[in-house]
Amino acid sequence: MTISMNNARTITVPEIRSLLMSAEALDFTVTRRGEAYPWLERTLRELRYLKLGKADKGLVRQYVQKLTGYSRTQLTTLIARFRTTTYVRAKPAKRHRFPVKYGPPDVALLATVDLAHGQLSGPATKHILEREYRTFNKTAYQRLAEISPAHIYHLRATQRYRDQTKLFTKTRPTTVPIGQRRKPEPAGQPGFIRVDSVHQGDDPVTGKSVYHVNFVDEVTQWELVACVEQITDRYLEPVFVEILSQFPFVIQNFHSDNGSEFVNRVVAALLKVLRIHQTKSRPRRSTDNGLVETKNGVVIRKHMGYHHIPKRHAHSIHVWYRQWFNVYLNYHRPCAFGKEVITNEKTGKRKRIYPPGDYVTPYEKWQSLPNAASFLRPNVTFAELDKIAYAQSDTDFVTQMTAAKRQLMTSLTKQP
Repeated sequence: MTISMNNARTITVPEIRSLLMSAEALDFTVTRRGEAYPWLERTLRELRYLKLGKADKGLVRQYVQKLTGYSRTQLTTLIARFRTTTYVRAKPAKRHRFPVKYGPPDVALLATVDLAHGQLSGPATKHILEREYRTFNKTAYQRLAEISPAHIYHLRATQRYRDQTKLFTKTRPTTVPIGQRRKPEPAGQPGFIRVDSVHQGDDPVTGKSVYHVNFVDEVTQWELVACVEQITDRYLEPVFVEILSQFPFVIQNFHSDNGSEFVNRVVAALLKVLRIHQTKSRPRRSTDNGLVETKNGVVIRKHMGYHHIPKRHAHSIHVWYRQWFNVYLNYHRPCAFGKEVITNEKTGKRKRIYPPGDYVTPYEKWQSLPNAASFLRPNVTFAELDKIAYAQSDTDFVTQMTAAKRQLMTSLTKQP
């Protein structure tokens, strides 16, 4: 027998007795609690359950329990609720609520402080609220003086706070990181270039001075120097194109400090076209770009000094670098190539030494590398480079370079 909660006629007590005594199965489907409760209430009311005798009440309880599937305890609770209120309805959910400590006046006061100070961080705002009460004796801040920084953020998220502040934040542009912040690992291969700039020094009377841009390969110490009037995109972009094309081996990595003259979109786009990976120094790691910074002192400062050179002479210096100085640095000037040795086997302490036999020119160092020819740029051969390296002796070449430098400096002093 199937009984529906939508039946127009409520079953009687004798019929209930007959159903319970019969062998026929009862089928009653309840889809949700909101349907079972009204059916139970209607059944108890129409059967006048509260006025029935004890035996009849037991029959009704068995009937309702069988059809609803409720346990004995659940059914006792619902009938007790019907006896008290004459209704069988679900109780509204009651959640535990902590007492409200900071009311609308406190939220308004916090909004006033945030508007005045530009909405500082939670800890900073808490310190201001404490000072308002304890230092300046403003009793209105008594409750807010005890607030935690975390709860300040909770109050700021409430609708009441937002209605009183109306603080709007401009859309922040998405930053695109340029260069990877790490130390390059050349693994004994040339083509990992370190770059840095050197300012010749300004003068209060004559104005700005020139800038030297130093490019040094980490493995071979191949060094190329350029000179520009300013370290801006207008002057640096053509210099980068020129210098990077003058390296006789393939450039794989471009490493610099975090200066804006190197870490910008123009340089990044240029390196992307040339398929050169860009990296930049890490914070508090002074050795990341230490090689080129050392060369700034022992090479550029040694030859160019610290005196002021007006920026209008940048082109003349750059021409001297290209014709003389860069050739001297790579083919005629020996560099120290140190190596680390273990001085204490127990502690693993290391020391860097510079054996006299390891002082060679960058060109000689490159030729000594395994598979040195594999790093050559297209259309560049060692035969062509040998003509440059061995055309003159080291002393003969540096003598001519010094004479050209003397003429350069003389022309710089004569120009207005």
